[in-house]
Amino acid sequence: MTAAGQNIGNVGNSGNVGGGGALACYASHPQTSRGRRHAQDKAPTRNEFQRDRDRIVHSAAFRRLMYKTQVFLNHEGDLFRTRLTHSLEVAQIARSIARPLGLHEDLVEAIALAHDLGHTPFGHAGQDALNTCMAAHGGFEHNLQSLRVVDHLERRYPQHDGLNLTFETREGILKHCAPTNARKLEQQDPGGVAARFLHGGQPALEAQLANLADEIAYNAHDVDDGVRSGLLTLRQLEAVPLLAHHLASVRQDHPALDDRRLLHETIRRMLSHQIYDVIDTTRAALAAAAPASANAVRRHSAPLVQFGAPLRAQLDALKHFLLQKLYRHPQVCANTDLGRRVVRELFAAYCAHPAQMRPQFATRADRERAVADYIAGMTDRFARREHARLTACRLLD
Repeated sequence: MTAAGQNIGNVGNSGNVGGGGALACYASHPQTSRGRRHAQDKAPTRNEFQRDRDRIVHSAAFRRLMYKTQVFLNHEGDLFRTRLTHSLEVAQIARSIARPLGLHEDLVEAIALAHDLGHTPFGHAGQDALNTCMAAHGGFEHNLQSLRVVDHLERRYPQHDGLNLTFETREGILKHCAPTNARKLEQQDPGGVAARFLHGGQPALEAQLANLADEIAYNAHDVDDGVRSGLLTLRQLEAVPLLAHHLASVRQDHPALDDRRLLHETIRRMLSHQIYDVIDTTRAALAAAAPASANAVRRHSAPLVQFGAPLRAQLDALKHFLLQKLYRHPQVCANTDLGRRVVRELFAAYCAHPAQMRPQFATRADRERAVADYIAGMTDRFARREHARLTACRLLD
């Protein structure tokens, strides 16, 4: 049996202190972390990835996720997902997969909780609008912005800006990066978190897992929120093979369920299906690749945490359905179009009058990037209030 094969399922290493299980050889080990940008003494009772998780939870950027849009704008209802509830669901799913694979649960949770810290108000519409505004100034990427938040924009410590997270957490946060931005990061930190976007390779398994857990979470909760909003119906869901299978299974087992319980149980089974598929498929990939360390994982040509091919095809069909029937629904588009307008007009107003921003942004020499940082950090409701203050035009009430 391979070294990796011996470590799948029952793994032997107590390095996952506080993580709930033993670590496999291919997992990220806090004792061998590539460290922090600013050296710090070890904590007496927490491993390095626990410290990262705790710093993220206590950050201002994390709290602001409570009032940032996922799909439905924050003012549209109290029960729809926000960036905060989405991040918590991603963390739960990621931890539930990490343990049976022998991965570091604290690290995967830290990445999951931080992955959306750089998202703008008004969801992807706000991000697209800010990217357009910044087209002549380096553009805007929410993954890169999440890294900017934890490296520079959080202001909590006397010795340095940012949260000073470990390389492994920062690597997972930067899950996408355009070549131009990757080259800039590589110049600042050769061989750092952007190197793989220029030279090939993969992030650690915990980062790969957080990325897949993000997809599992948003597919499930967008179906739930879509039906809750009335924009999707159970009849429409029956046209999607993955959902149709689980709907039929629940109806057969529980023929008298009301629609709400029927939907909840269908989504629960769909989540379980995806989680077990990832565990089984990833175990097989790890057994075949036999990585003996986290660095061996990074040298691999393709991700090792993955869905099986049949489920991948079903998920692609579900994503296409959500794009056509939910994300492009006229009601969703009408509100997100207003969100784009708010972002565009805020950008123009602050560029023209930077003193209207908070002092730490208003006094920066890189004016456009400072404006982008300021807007990206806003909640939906703060952006609406600022827009009304600066333009005397109330939108999204």
